[in-house]
Amino acid sequence: MKGMLKNYILYCLITYIVFSSLSIDILAQSSFPLASESSKKNGYISVLDVSKAKINNKTTKIVKRESDLHLNWVILKDDVVEKVHDQTDTDPDAIFHIEIPMSGIYTISTSVIRDEEIEVGSKVETRFAKIQIDNERITKRIISDEYNYTNHSLGRFQLKGGKQVLKVWLPKGILLGAVEIESYIPLTIPPGVANYHPKIVPPTSRPRLWVDKDILPVIQKRLTKGENLSVWKNLKEKVLIPFPFEFNPTREIAQNPVLERVVQEKAFYYLMTGNLKIGNEAVRLILDYLSVLEFGNVKSGDITRDIGRAIYTTALVYDWCYDIIHEGDRKILYSEMMRLADNMEIGWPPFKESIVSGHASEAQVNRDLLAMSIAIYDEDPEPYRYTSYLILEELVPMRSFEYQSPRHSQGVDYGAYRHGWEMHAAWLFYRMAGMRVFDDNIMGLTNYWLYMRLPDGEMLRDGDMFSKSGVYWKNPQTMLLDYSYANDPIIKAEFERQGGLPDNPVLFLLLNDPDLEPEYDISSLPLSIDFGSVLGGLIARTGWNMNDNSNDVVAEIKGGGYHFGNHQHADAGAIQLYYRGLQICDLGLYVAYGIPYDYNFNKRSIAHSMMLVIDPKEEIYRRAKNDGGTKFNQRVPETPQEVMSDPWFDNGRVIYSDFGPSLQKPLYSCFKVDLTGAYTSKVSNYTRSFCFFNLDRDDTPAVIILSDDISTSKAEFDKFWKINTLEKPFLSDSSIVLRNQKKGVVGKTHVKMLRPLPENLKLEISHRKDPENILGTMDRISSDSPEANGYQIIFFPENEEKRHRFLTIFQMTSDDTPPLPINLQEDNDKYILRLSDRILCMSSGSQLIQSPFSMTVSDDSEYQILLTDLKPGFWNIYSPDKNINLNFKVEQGKNTCFFSASKGLYYISPGRSYNNH
Repeated sequence: MKGMLKNYILYCLITYIVFSSLSIDILAQSSFPLASESSKKNGYISVLDVSKAKINNKTTKIVKRESDLHLNWVILKDDVVEKVHDQTDTDPDAIFHIEIPMSGIYTISTSVIRDEEIEVGSKVETRFAKIQIDNERITKRIISDEYNYTNHSLGRFQLKGGKQVLKVWLPKGILLGAVEIESYIPLTIPPGVANYHPKIVPPTSRPRLWVDKDILPVIQKRLTKGENLSVWKNLKEKVLIPFPFEFNPTREIAQNPVLERVVQEKAFYYLMTGNLKIGNEAVRLILDYLSVLEFGNVKSGDITRDIGRAIYTTALVYDWCYDIIHEGDRKILYSEMMRLADNMEIGWPPFKESIVSGHASEAQVNRDLLAMSIAIYDEDPEPYRYTSYLILEELVPMRSFEYQSPRHSQGVDYGAYRHGWEMHAAWLFYRMAGMRVFDDNIMGLTNYWLYMRLPDGEMLRDGDMFSKSGVYWKNPQTMLLDYSYANDPIIKAEFERQGGLPDNPVLFLLLNDPDLEPEYDISSLPLSIDFGSVLGGLIARTGWNMNDNSNDVVAEIKGGGYHFGNHQHADAGAIQLYYRGLQICDLGLYVAYGIPYDYNFNKRSIAHSMMLVIDPKEEIYRRAKNDGGTKFNQRVPETPQEVMSDPWFDNGRVIYSDFGPSLQKPLYSCFKVDLTGAYTSKVSNYTRSFCFFNLDRDDTPAVIILSDDISTSKAEFDKFWKINTLEKPFLSDSSIVLRNQKKGVVGKTHVKMLRPLPENLKLEISHRKDPENILGTMDRISSDSPEANGYQIIFFPENEEKRHRFLTIFQMTSDDTPPLPINLQEDNDKYILRLSDRILCMSSGSQLIQSPFSMTVSDDSEYQILLTDLKPGFWNIYSPDKNINLNFKVEQGKNTCFFSASKGLYYISPGRSYNNH
């Protein structure tokens, strides 16, 4: 910290010289580096040095530091108690006399130093200051926190032209050096928005938010039916009780979520019943509340969600109680919403961030600003023009493209959270205009959360996960929005399993149709799902027994399609496996976005079970560690065209995916993906093939065959085949045995690598807490989570060659059940494996099988035979001793053939045999 402080002070001294030569309005000459060059060029700026301020000698003192004798700093005296959090009137610690050229919005910033030693990367206590402009209301603002120790924007303020005073009350342990005031320059309007005229606009009638004049009687009728009746009864009992709200108009208050919820409920009750007393109470509460509500300058991304909820609540009152709000009060509500909107993270006009990802894709546009803009459309159509452009012209096309694959790029948790907000937009447009503005494929997205569900109630890991291990995963608000939009009884049952939405009865009563009966039995769903080509992957399972005693296996492979950045991980080709607990899993934990652990491990390939290739010269985003994985992408594409045209977003290509022969309960599920594009040019070719066999046995319920064919640009690039597990694995008969358990019942996974041969391989098993391993020191985090204490298993070839092939079999067995014997033949670029009553023929490399071959079944048992990697087109199976002569067609994108056969010789060849079907 001392070095950092010296650099800062040196920078201050240099800036002092620069500022001396600038012909800008500096009322008190200063050397503090606060203003950006763009602000100096585009508007008024004034930097006020504390040496020109009026200092309260009773509470503060001026100090100089040995290395910056030209600078003055003011700090509270040692024996003085700070008054920042004091509600009583006290004299300020410093007063700055300012003169503003004209009335307008200005940003006020401060330059401070903390009077303490700070270790780099450590968290520090947030410190607040109080400020007052003339005799306006005092406001409390952050002056130093863990995100910014020194220079801090206190926020934007409406200042009048002419002379005025700025009063400051300081916190303990902070040295204040200067205050800067600069003109606020609004965001520019993108060219496409300037003349935009939305095709869908709010009606002239009210209500408009969630209900219109036609749907209102339907919602009112539903209040007395089914599960809605008890919710409505409870809400009525609450809203009829007056809500006490005492406030001092001269003192600001922080957000009051309870009051906002009460206001929403009272406004809704007025909408449903026309009760004037309750309606007027809702209006008065929101007016009083907004008159003293202040969010300050908390980090924008964190506070935006709270600001947005206040805007949304106000919009509901504005629309639902419109006919009982006096015109003057409507103007106040309008002004307050616009004041709050100006402090949103996306800015105002709302074009500071992209709506397709990040915080802007959450509530602030899809619910909060959209609801506001619909509510105030008659008075000011411009906000609706902005928000409708963002949603209809940017978000809708992007989601239409993404949701061709029924999964969310941002993973289980962030995906559900953000999808829930875009469903608010879908509903608000639908109820306002009777039109579904999103593509219908948005209704298939719920399959993602159904299939990611594990028997113990948790989820397969995907993206940054903030849900807790060991608990039933839930996001009931998103489930409500989804099942009511799609009229889906299975998702309604899932909503109820997640506990419903007791804290938001208004949304429930607006959307729930009590005539829709929930369907709790999910066995009607196929056991496997293919996610398509945009976000490729396959999940296969042996059943839908959702409890801790389940004997079901759930397996996943990812890869193919595109990478959309942000919370999506670098995990193309990764596999996960559940059997009586997670057997193969991710080891990353989402602690905080962008910290070294997050960028070096959690989001990276090394935290997943996949192939790593080390190119020592590979450049990594933000100089993160080189883990050997796929491209580390944090860029966010804006349009489908950008995704498809820029190779940076290439996450591989799905070659084929198929399951059958029954689509409902498939015996096999297979998937092959070309992952070359997911890596940098260090990889010249890489395909991974995945085959899941449901054996329909209690002792060995399933097996997986995994084949990798990878070539690198240089032979010296090290290749690492890697999987992760939670419990300590052990060796047994040339296999690695993974284990986990639920309620004392053990499940094991026997991992046997058949190619390369053992004599050509090295193996390392390391614990996450080991100080070093073959991949180098890994970033670790202190946590009781099983992932933080897991293990990684790494195979790597003995010889340096450009191309290596790996063939691995995973057998899931109950407790002490031995693994099944395996028979492997390798011939003419094909693997033929026999295990239990299954025979699998697959390519031993990246290429599809195009030439004739034969297969011998040597005993009298009946076998189920799966041929994969066949080139598309007609093929023939001929067995002279079995009198079989069968033509069949291999479909593009499936590339498989499945049949049953017993002892005999079988010839398989491309083309059709004459006079056969």
